Amino acid sequence: MWKRLTAVVLALALAAALILPGSASVLTVNGRNVWQESLARTEGGTTYVSLRMVSNLLAPQAQVSWTQGTAWVKGTGVTLKAVPGQNYVTVNDRALYVAKGVKLENGRVMVPIRVLAEALGGSVSWSRAEGITLTVGSGVPGPAPYTSEELYWMSRIISAESQGEPLAGKIAVGTVVLNRVASNQFPNTIYDVIFDDQWGVQFTPTANGMIYQEPTAESVLAAKLCLEGARMAGDSLYFLAPDISTNSWVMDNREFVVTIGRHWFYR
Repeated sequence: MWKRLTAVVLALALAAALILPGSASVLTVNGRNVWQESLARTEGGTTYVSLRMVSNLLAPQAQVSWTQGTAWVKGTGVTLKAVPGQNYVTVNDRALYVAKGVKLENGRVMVPIRVLAEALGGSVSWSRAEGITLTVGSGVPGPAPYTSEELYWMSRIISAESQGEPLAGKIAVGTVVLNRVASNQFPNTIYDVIFDDQWGVQFTPTANGMIYQEPTAESVLAAKLCLEGARMAGDSLYFLAPDISTNSWVMDNREFVVTIGRHWFYR
């Protein structure tokens, strides 16, 4: 039956009178309540669902398996990997951010419903009357929402500026670059932001040549996550490592936001 579900709509009813934070919801498929099969819950406004159940619905042609602490969804045109505790899942050559991490609860791998929909070609909508509606689509991920050139330069600036930093620190550096792209104070492309020299060199690696070095694997991952929408360090436009920085202009003139790893971030 499930293999014929090419346009099935799954309604996740989230009526306020029935739900407490972190409690279960009612999940129906064409009017059938499959809550006990699927296991879903809310956490801080994020709806987590069973990877196995929702993957079987979104990508019925794929096989779901568990190997050495890793959940896999593998089928024609799709290879998804989810590791409990990690703040992302990978699908084909894409990486999707999971802010509160992939969960393992009662033997089930739990992933935010929007992440699974994006990874497996579905879509999610919400209304107060109907709650969350998940629509089955192609069963495979769409193309990445960025170009190979954007990934090339983003991964290199992250690697050059934050080798040795945790993944959060790498994402934060990428966030600064993208915040500048979005700001009218800076150029409007990743390449032009990185090589901007209107007020002097903005990123030291462009001057010392480190920008051209092969990026680390985690820097490529961080770049993909940033380009898919992951953000750290809020609206920061600047960062520095105070133990090695010789320029105090940022500290004297900009508003401090947060410290991540060895970097201080400013807006």
